[in-house]
Amino acid sequence: MNKKQKNLCVAVIAVLSVLICEGQTALKESVIERKVDSVLSLMTLKEKIGQMNQYTGGAEITGILSESKNNQLPELLKNGGVGSMLNVLSVEDTRKVQTIVMENSRLKIPLLFGYDVIHGYKTMFPIPLGESASWDLEAIKKSAEIAAREASASGLHWTFAPMIDISRDARWGRIMESSGEDPFLGSRIAEARVRGFQGDDLSKAYTIAACAKHFAAYGFGEAGRDYNTVNIGESELHNIVLPPFKAAADAGVATFMNAFNEIDGVPATGSRYLQRDILKGDWNWKGFVVSDWASITEMMVHGYAKDKVQAAQIAIEAGSDMDMEGHAYEEGLEPLVKEKKVDVALIDDAVRRILRVKFQLGLFDDPYRYADAEREKNEVFTVENQNIARDIAKKSIVLLKNENNILPLSKAAKSIAVIGPLADDKDTPIGNWRAQAEKNSAVSVYEGIQDAVSKSTKLTFEKGADLGVGERSFLLPLQINTTDKSGFSKAINIAKKAEVVVMVLGEDAFQSGEGRSQTDIGFSGVQQELIEAVYKVNKNIVLVLMNGRPMELNWADKNIPGILEVWQLGSQSGHAIADVLFGDYNPSGKLPVSFPRAVGQEPLYYNQKNTGRPSAGNGHVTYSHHTDTPKDALYPFGYGLSYTSFNYADLQLDKKTMSSHETLIVSINVTNIGKYSGKEVVQLYIRDLVGSRTRPVLELKGFEMISLDPGETKKVSFTINVELLKFYTANKKWEAEPGEFHVFVGGDSRTLLQDGFELVNHN
Repeated sequence: MNKKQKNLCVAVIAVLSVLICEGQTALKESVIERKVDSVLSLMTLKEKIGQMNQYTGGAEITGILSESKNNQLPELLKNGGVGSMLNVLSVEDTRKVQTIVMENSRLKIPLLFGYDVIHGYKTMFPIPLGESASWDLEAIKKSAEIAAREASASGLHWTFAPMIDISRDARWGRIMESSGEDPFLGSRIAEARVRGFQGDDLSKAYTIAACAKHFAAYGFGEAGRDYNTVNIGESELHNIVLPPFKAAADAGVATFMNAFNEIDGVPATGSRYLQRDILKGDWNWKGFVVSDWASITEMMVHGYAKDKVQAAQIAIEAGSDMDMEGHAYEEGLEPLVKEKKVDVALIDDAVRRILRVKFQLGLFDDPYRYADAEREKNEVFTVENQNIARDIAKKSIVLLKNENNILPLSKAAKSIAVIGPLADDKDTPIGNWRAQAEKNSAVSVYEGIQDAVSKSTKLTFEKGADLGVGERSFLLPLQINTTDKSGFSKAINIAKKAEVVVMVLGEDAFQSGEGRSQTDIGFSGVQQELIEAVYKVNKNIVLVLMNGRPMELNWADKNIPGILEVWQLGSQSGHAIADVLFGDYNPSGKLPVSFPRAVGQEPLYYNQKNTGRPSAGNGHVTYSHHTDTPKDALYPFGYGLSYTSFNYADLQLDKKTMSSHETLIVSINVTNIGKYSGKEVVQLYIRDLVGSRTRPVLELKGFEMISLDPGETKKVSFTINVELLKFYTANKKWEAEPGEFHVFVGGDSRTLLQDGFELVNHN
């Protein structure tokens, strides 16, 4: 057999393998559909509605298992009145609750157990915004995979993640849970997280069903205030907000969660346009939609429904399949069907979708398949998981400033002073939305430095000041220390004697997250005074910035020579930070969100519109800007330094015109011109100069991470096709419009080489 014949044979085998795999998948789906229809045909109306109700367990697990007259849940479980539980954790408890259903209910339809597994279950990975700064899709997928393994080992089937809301406002507390401001990067990260949680087969016991949330535009609340009103246009909704959700749907995400906010006067939970027309209609998505916590009954508070019965009618007609802790479906759906105000076909569709996911998870084959005590004992918080958490954490760190190459530090430095309220904090690195992480279980920055430096280094530590006072909790507002500076003198004293100072400042874990919106995004409490006091006695400072949102850093940027953005990195935070501080890992992170010069710029984002007056000459003021600060970001989207330097040269396009049936190749040479081996995220941006709707000045359309040794050059190529150029046009559809396009390639959204081409009609 000659080479040509061998290649043909390999190609045929590959095609056959794909066809066999597709055939097996189609057969499996067909079998599941028949089983779903069979179960559905046996169900009473009450039992159908029961599948559409989700209730919480949490600390009330003993009440769930009791026979208390004040607790109706046991009877609902026995009678098939519950389809899902959330916050029931551990193999022991999920088995107990499942047993109630399996031993008492008529049809023995297993429960689905869900939980907020956001950035880890017990092993904590970086908060999602921080992890997104890695731009490493395989690492992001891996962290979701490990979170799924740990959660499934503890009896869980379903996570309310990933949150894929695009957010452009640093004031919004839940920006920490997002992947940032860009729909292209957000879409790729959404795909990675869905595939990490769900694997390639949901029936495997180490996977869990994912949930794309919050559908939609939750990250666009007015003034960055959580749960707030959203007013965006059709173009912004389709071109910015929806792409990550479409990517998640295409990746096979099992569930969606709707949102608390309203859009243009309609609560998202009651939006037929979002849930039925787009998600289940245009996208032909087959999973089920769960409400956010009580968001169905909250339509009453919005002023959109007069009571629970009307709220239930609005929600089911809109396409919300499962009611999370709203009790609206429980109370309202049966009378609505009997009074012929709601078609039972809507109930059947919702239940069919819920049953489908339960079959996909294999729960009908074995309701207890996730309740494996040995797995829970051996697969949670393992050494292997900790090592992977450390690896992903160091990849998420962004070097913002490195004046005079203050970094990396020498492990043999004569003396290092570690100062700051977060320096020895073992809890804040865990971040908010921490699932089952144990309080104070993270490696602190001080511990990481202790483990890294030589025995000859004199290492000193002083907190300087406390950041918060009182109890820290998800449900309690954080109390910030604004007066106590009694520790300043000790911090100043050790700073005077140190060769270099590492200051760890930023935000407490509970300053960002749900309900944690802020109007001030600078250093809270007395931290700014502390860093200025230390700076007066020792200017050789490295600022380690631990936070859950972009912060205002003007003073630090002007004065501090070294700044590391470390976010809240999870269980292995301190070790990962030390890896970067001392050069064991060359930082490779890039910002997934713009850092403002002032909070008054918010919302701030790189892919803005040009406006009719983008600039003006001769000192004129009549253009789009602020008079008291530059209008660009302090640190732009895509920005991140390295201990080495990269040179971009020889940007080339293989053609200057392309038709809709062609592709265009963009290539560039990237050279490591520094002294360290390093990684660089090469970024491709495009601008569509004229459109039927105005287009952004830049749009990320591709990126590739490369590794280069000193002196090494690599050619990086991107392929542009018509799909990459499509947007939601004035014709109300996704299409590419002929015309001129600019192409940009560089290491961030501001430092770019440029060329251009024309898309022409194909005749």
